[in-house]
Amino acid sequence: MHNTKKHTTWESLPDTLTAQHISEFLGISRRRVYELFQMNEKDGGIPNFKIGATIRVDKADFKHWITLKKEEQFHA
Repeated sequence: MHNTKKHTTWESLPDTLTAQHISEFLGISRRRVYELFQMNEKDGGIPNFKIGATIRVDKADFKHWITLKKEEQFHA
């Protein structure tokens, strides 16, 4: 059975996120998420870590990244 659940709330997200989770949550393409993974954190990239060839994001780091993005908008 294929999992079609979309992750659209904090509660629905697991503690360790994939590009797909972030894509669904933010409503952006996975390609854009991978671009954000490749960017340096100080330049606005999403903090991440690798497990083998896969890229993962800690949910707490992702939440902090969103908070920083919001603050940037208020100080722009």
